[in-house]
Amino acid sequence: MKTLIVYTSQTGFTKKYARWIAERTNADLLDLKDAQKKDDVFFAKYDAIVYGGWAMAEKLVKAKWFLDKAPSWKKKRLAVFCVGGSTNDNPQAEKMLQNMLTDEQRKYIKAFYCQGGYNYEKMSVPCRMAMKMFVSALKKKKDASDKDRELAEMISSSCDFSDIKYTDPIVDYLKDSVSLSA
Repeated sequence: MKTLIVYTSQTGFTKKYARWIAERTNADLLDLKDAQKKDDVFFAKYDAIVYGGWAMAEKLVKAKWFLDKAPSWKKKRLAVFCVGGSTNDNPQAEKMLQNMLTDEQRKYIKAFYCQGGYNYEKMSVPCRMAMKMFVSALKKKKDASDKDRELAEMISSSCDFSDIKYTDPIVDYLKDSVSLSA
């Protein structure tokens, strides 16, 4: 099974996950900017293609490229993974995964979430400002719960919660495709 991992990363967390997945599945790794320059002949040699990006405003950043190409790749094993600051068990992460794909796309694309972190030094200015406003709103919230206060404190500075264990479901999905094709 020849696998390709395509990713885009702003602060490094998605790139870290893409590398882990590629290492664990012996896949080729390609930055989205480079993938966008490739033709259909290039992608034809792959049995599985995975796209990884980061979460912003409950959306998978720059997924349009992959989702536009995916219908022509329906016979391949397809997946997307999203990296964000929320915990893997956060209901918002699950909601985002559900909203990321249409019912039709879910028939041939599997979606995954991996907790990453926050790296304010590498964030674009608009992203950094949005995060600072979110933290400020959480801290000023009159009816803030202990969980809200804990979250505000946790994300007020750079932090890394990425863990290779979050790649397990993706790797299992890709390895299942190997046993199916064998």
